[in-house]
Amino acid sequence: MTRELEIAIAYLQEEVAPRAAELDCDRAALGQALAGLGDLELLALSVTANEETFRYFQEAIARYSGALAFLQTQHQSAAAMLARSPNEALQREYLPHLANGSRLVGVGFSHLRRHPSPVRAVPTEGGYLVDGEVPWVTGWEFFSEFIVGAALPDGRSVFGVVPLSEIEGKIALSAPMQLAAMTSTQTVTARLDRWFLPDARVVMFKPPGWLEEHSRKNVLHHSFAALGCARAGLDVLLEVARKRKQAFVLEAFAALDRELTIAREAIFAAHFHLDSDARNPLILRATAIELAVRCAHAAIAASGGAANLNDHPAGRAYREALVYTVTGQTPEVMAATLERSIGNFARG
Repeated sequence: MTRELEIAIAYLQEEVAPRAAELDCDRAALGQALAGLGDLELLALSVTANEETFRYFQEAIARYSGALAFLQTQHQSAAAMLARSPNEALQREYLPHLANGSRLVGVGFSHLRRHPSPVRAVPTEGGYLVDGEVPWVTGWEFFSEFIVGAALPDGRSVFGVVPLSEIEGKIALSAPMQLAAMTSTQTVTARLDRWFLPDARVVMFKPPGWLEEHSRKNVLHHSFAALGCARAGLDVLLEVARKRKQAFVLEAFAALDRELTIAREAIFAAHFHLDSDARNPLILRATAIELAVRCAHAAIAASGGAANLNDHPAGRAYREALVYTVTGQTPEVMAATLERSIGNFARG
């Protein structure tokens, strides 16, 4: 385990886990937790850490707080994009400030999977005019800016930094969405009306079909958060087993723990190409999603009626499993998830 990961896990266990219920619904508390990651310079691990450390971190943070995991992931994604940008002036402006959170940036480009894209850009003198509605931007009132993706007439996509704030006649934001989970992350819709994106704020361009190809190649990326969510469910289940001292609860924990351990090893091996005989990554992704749901559901069942309370950790893990079921979802991931669900139903 790297020093960075040791520091991160200690912070998550000592400062984040005890406040997980509060972080899920309280924006101010979530902001404090995010600032704590910045104080430890952990907000750009997607750039500064090796790949293995970053994936272990993504798994760990999802275990202790889905809201914090989801929020910081947006910033980590923006950091990775800025680090790969050919715009050196933009890099000089942002990169020194991303790890400590003195500059916080979100992202909004998943809509590029839609055809036609709801956000489009046309070249103009000195930059681009961006029009359309970005359906999902997480981090309003946390992030001052976000990287928007817009489709160009030639089929490419342009990505650039724009304000995550209301600007009369140019940028309009919806009220924060009332999501099933992680409402404190302040996810909004952003409407851009002929917003001028100057060349100096352009992060990069991508060719036609880039996002689909990126999603296929990196289908396992979202599996790590699902694994962390599954472990969160098992944490609750184990605590119940110790309190109730009922053999069947401990047996359920042991069985699910074995399944999760096997799946986790397979996913890490496949991601890092350690196993040439690894199963189809889509199957592994669907397995991680299924385990997140099943482990959280087992925690609910074992917790009894108390799990109905809004701040119960079992219910929170179950709601977070819903989010990870559809995060970064493509038609292929949807099909694999449904096939896995049908298979389980048939076996039952």
